[in-house]
Amino acid sequence: MTIEDLPDFPLEGNSLIGRYPFLFPGSDSPVIFSISAAPMPSDCEFSFFDPNDTSCQEILFDPKTSVSELFAILRQWVPQVQQNIDIIGNEILKRGCHVNDRDGLTDMTLLHYTCKSGAHGIGDVDTAVKFATQLIDLGADVSLRSRWTNMNALHYAAYFDVPELVRVILKTSKPKDVDATCSDFNFGTALHIAAYNLCAGTVKCLLELGANPAFRNDKGQVPADVVPDPVDMPLEMADAAATAKEIKQMLLDAMPVSCDVPKPVLANHDRVTSKAVLTSVGLKLGDRVVIAGQKVGTLRFCGTTEFASGQWAGIELDEPEGKNNGSVGKVQYFKCAPKYGIFAPLSKISKAKDRRKNIVHTPSTKAIPLIRSQKIDVAHVTSKVNTGLMTLKKDSASESTLSLPPGEELKTVTEKDANLLGSISSSSSTSSLEHKQSSQKLSASSNSKKTMSKSPSVSSRASAGIYGFFNQAFLVFFILVCL
Repeated sequence: MTIEDLPDFPLEGNSLIGRYPFLFPGSDSPVIFSISAAPMPSDCEFSFFDPNDTSCQEILFDPKTSVSELFAILRQWVPQVQQNIDIIGNEILKRGCHVNDRDGLTDMTLLHYTCKSGAHGIGDVDTAVKFATQLIDLGADVSLRSRWTNMNALHYAAYFDVPELVRVILKTSKPKDVDATCSDFNFGTALHIAAYNLCAGTVKCLLELGANPAFRNDKGQVPADVVPDPVDMPLEMADAAATAKEIKQMLLDAMPVSCDVPKPVLANHDRVTSKAVLTSVGLKLGDRVVIAGQKVGTLRFCGTTEFASGQWAGIELDEPEGKNNGSVGKVQYFKCAPKYGIFAPLSKISKAKDRRKNIVHTPSTKAIPLIRSQKIDVAHVTSKVNTGLMTLKKDSASESTLSLPPGEELKTVTEKDANLLGSISSSSSTSSLEHKQSSQKLSASSNSKKTMSKSPSVSSRASAGIYGFFNQAFLVFFILVCL
């Protein structure tokens, strides 16, 4: 049921007293008790010690249950234990434990455990206050620190936000103890600890009892500097953000006038109107905005809020990607459908681009496909101006695509063209193309290539002129057919 032989820590005073206090009932020397496990009933159906359970009560009130085992019970962070701190604590004292003796595992005294047991939601404040007063009356030293956390009773009370215990402890402390520092919190004071943990009640209590709001920790921070920034908190923590805003303002208001610490401008000190702020960033209510380059919506609100300091923008989103209906907590900042509302710092929103600017260019881009030349294959269309090159290109194409015998090439011409040629057509029926001519000769005599006659009665100049006329007529006819 007990574990007495776990690794030992150095003991204050006599180690025998720590292990066997019942052998030294008259000893007043504070000691550190050895580490033990919490005793549990053999037929226990739960994993924690419940002083209200009959079988657990038998163990609790059994004189054979050691102080180490009782300290192990106190370490259980459950309401059943913490709300009965006085019952368990008195059993420890009955077994000859000194009021300043320590738990071997946590190095905490009964007063340290009592300050923890006042935490809201876990312990009972009234029970903790009564037992703490009893311990102080028995000689409990409020200045003792746990060597694991370097925290004293005031630090524990501040950490767990128990202002009632803060008053009890400071009532018997020296004035300077209110600003005692703790190395685990950058050598900050209890006020730093309470501000960091958003313990508004304790912050107010410490300020009333003389805590210094201008005290700087090892990083040069005053208590107001360690308050978590509400801007960094998600909207699900709206209540915590409002508490942070309240604590920060409380600490700034308590700063001495002669202090050189600048007070940041908070929401209720901001004299700049929301309209002026929007104007400065080129926005107005009703504008289309983009949040962090992702979500798009309409700007519905701009101003200070209860959940965070500074200027905030309220946006009605186009899609149900938001977190509210325009309200946070019990305050309605603007109205929209559920899941369409979202809040964001002004620094994270920008004006959405006007899509109409893009529409201006659409006619020109859509007009291009309407051009007739893009729908018709014009690879075969040539200029109507006879430059000689087109004739050559056409003749070359005819040669490459039409494999007609020399005597049959001119038969492809229509009857209309044959009548136009007159007697030339009869003489050219016996003509043939000289396919063996070189490419240079074809370029120089392209107009007479197909009309070169073997008859010596027709002059070369007349044949070339008539054939040029035929070429032009054939070209015009070809273009008309293609079109």
